[in-house]
Amino acid sequence: MPSRPDSGLHLAGTGVHLPARILTNQDLEKLVETSDEWIMTRTGIKERRIASEEETSTHMGVVAAKQALTNAKLKASDLDLILVATVTPDSFFPSTACRISAELGASGCPAFDLQAACSGFLYGLILADQFIRAGTTKNILLVGTERLSSVVDWRDRNTCVLFGDGAGAVVVRAEPGRRGLLAFDWGAEGSSGELLHLRNPQAAGKALSAPSPGSPDCIVMAGKEIFKQAVTAMADSARRTMEKAGVRLEDIRCVISHQANIRIIDALVEKLKFPREHCFVNVHRYGNMSAACIPVALHEAGAEMKLQPGDKVLLVAFGGGLTWASAILEW
Repeated sequence: MPSRPDSGLHLAGTGVHLPARILTNQDLEKLVETSDEWIMTRTGIKERRIASEEETSTHMGVVAAKQALTNAKLKASDLDLILVATVTPDSFFPSTACRISAELGASGCPAFDLQAACSGFLYGLILADQFIRAGTTKNILLVGTERLSSVVDWRDRNTCVLFGDGAGAVVVRAEPGRRGLLAFDWGAEGSSGELLHLRNPQAAGKALSAPSPGSPDCIVMAGKEIFKQAVTAMADSARRTMEKAGVRLEDIRCVISHQANIRIIDALVEKLKFPREHCFVNVHRYGNMSAACIPVALHEAGAEMKLQPGDKVLLVAFGGGLTWASAILEW
């Protein structure tokens, strides 16, 4: 049944799936010319998860989604919409959202993917909030799932140390009187897209000819420039969102930023003048999982930071596109 327009978004349940295989910095020392000290100094990452052959983006998303539904005390048949943020879909179509829908048994429920790289989950959360405020949906499943190990150049020490695999999911529902997302800000700058990109190797193929065999292209990143743009874009976006919400820094209980690397997180916190101890960090455990970072962090932050109903959480992300987004969520 559609929600009432005066309903706001409520975070009803969260779930995650993190592959069992752990790739440590010491393991990477055997693959490329690097060291634990080099990686830790530049990224703060100690280890990352690597998916098995069976752990596709769909599989990981399904496991995370089932946990989120259980925690929300809902069934797949209760869902009105399924949104999936990913840059590593199992196929262009069917979408990962449709694949997850089929595995969950959510027959007839609209489902689609959205692609905004590391900002994808926040883009999805903003969309979910709009559907709920419009009164057209009541229960929404939002999944961020990534298998980045399949698109990383394991010969490039500047990028292969950064990325990991995993999935996070949230169920949000309409709740009368809820404020939900107090405010948000999002944007993109396509003219800088080549600074961080993953090409579709089939896109330049000749018409009416079969694609050439071979592995797909890998993630390409201009690290120094991305660092500068990420910190500036996220800080500016966060300030705009706080201004829209009429919220001061001292009102924010927790900041959850995209877990790209520890230097970006530290620079963001310094730029915002926000207390470091109120910033949730798990990048040392998982590395950069793109669209999966924030939902996994949301799942863990509630318990680790002892978040209480009514606490204000600032979410902020930056990704390929280039894209950025921020939102203030009332816990």
